[in-house]
Amino acid sequence: MKILGIDPGYAIVGFGVLTFDGYKFKPETFGAITTDSDTPFNLRLKAIFDDMNRILKLYEPDTMAVEKLFFNTNQKTGIDVAQARGVIMLSAVNLNIPVFEYTPLQVKQSVVGYGRAEKNQVMQMTKSILGLKEVPKPDDAADALAIAICHGHSSKNYG
Repeated sequence: MKILGIDPGYAIVGFGVLTFDGYKFKPETFGAITTDSDTPFNLRLKAIFDDMNRILKLYEPDTMAVEKLFFNTNQKTGIDVAQARGVIMLSAVNLNIPVFEYTPLQVKQSVVGYGRAEKNQVMQMTKSILGLKEVPKPDDAADALAIAICHGHSSKNYG
């Protein structure tokens, strides 16, 4: 199974593509889609949508795993991230790619074994699980890979 993990945002969208055979993960690629803060927001959303379509067509994942939103104190930022999540998910749905959502707690539990794990612990375990020499950069890409790992661990339940 090929899984595309997504850490949603509108300035930076982390992505990571893994293959998972039911026992072992193999990283294919990871990186980030970035948009410039000087660009009008609607054009930032279009850029994210266009880049997501390119990634989906290039890597042809079987599924997409996306982090669920966690609202902090800034509701404006949360609403903007929600809009970015919408175009990200739409790009997958348009290509008939199933989308699965996971909370940060689920990702931490799956990758580290502890739902209250620190960000650094998740990054180090992601590196270890994938057999990488270094923690993936940017952090958003490492988060996306962790989300993909979470889906792999959960895929026995979802297919």
